[in-house]
Amino acid sequence: MTIAFHSRRRSIAVAATALAAGFFLTAAHADDAKPRVGLVMKSLANEFFKNMTEGALAHEKKRGDFSLKAVGMQSETDFDAQTAAVENFVTQKYDVIVIAPADSRAMVAPVAKALKAGITVVNFDVALDPAAMKKAGLDLAFVGPDNRAGAKMAGDELAKAIGPGAKIVIIEGNPGADNALQRKLGFEDAAKAGKLNIVASQTAHWETEEANAVFTNILTANPDIKGVMVANDSMALGVSKALDAAGKSGQIKVVGFDNIPAIRPLIKQGKVLATVDQFGTEMAANAIDYGIKSRKDKQPLKGWVKTPIELVTAKNLK
Repeated sequence: MTIAFHSRRRSIAVAATALAAGFFLTAAHADDAKPRVGLVMKSLANEFFKNMTEGALAHEKKRGDFSLKAVGMQSETDFDAQTAAVENFVTQKYDVIVIAPADSRAMVAPVAKALKAGITVVNFDVALDPAAMKKAGLDLAFVGPDNRAGAKMAGDELAKAIGPGAKIVIIEGNPGADNALQRKLGFEDAAKAGKLNIVASQTAHWETEEANAVFTNILTANPDIKGVMVANDSMALGVSKALDAAGKSGQIKVVGFDNIPAIRPLIKQGKVLATVDQFGTEMAANAIDYGIKSRKDKQPLKGWVKTPIELVTAKNLK
């Protein structure tokens, strides 16, 4: 098993770099009889994808009938590196590629190249753009959650806590990612249903520090806001930090998405109201299973394979 870290200019797949980034990397001799699976994720600086990596590697060990190479990017907007990762798997003639696209449109072309090369591809976590796929002649399944429904669950919880008429802010994910769009739509659905007033909606590209800076500026311009809907928990950490600095922690309610370990203490402390668990440690493992089965059965996976979501609050926090 291998974990690789990519930048736009080079691939980094050495143990020293992985350990420096807080990851455990193990090298193993591949068994030629086993299907080789390439797992392409987004930024491994995001705790959600760290957990996903751990879940996939544990699954490889548990099943024992496939070999895995997991690849993560250095930042959430390193789209070129994802393209290079897919192309590397194509060149190396992998059997299955399982991908969570950083950009739903940009990744259609490399995925089409992989499919043309006879590689089984499973799109999970973030759906590829339907229009771009249609244009490329692709009919590919999506394995992942209903992001819009999940975001509405979190938004409804916020609306219940702050009441009609309250001013709120949305902190969005990457504009080119389908899950970012769906979560924004879900937050807007909740705001409409709860009669909340959205005074600002801005991207922070899934990044903690960017979210801190973006929200600090919004808060300065809108000191009377009552709630924040945040498209992932990494950004919610940045928002919470900004609220601490402003002396408004707990006064302005925050909801996120992902249920990463770092957000749970903030929920316990009342600094974050709720998040949405999409069971990231299991998501890649399930997608790998679908990919291996699809290749073995010679039956392309189609449609939407929905994965579970759950609202997490202080009441049901585990």
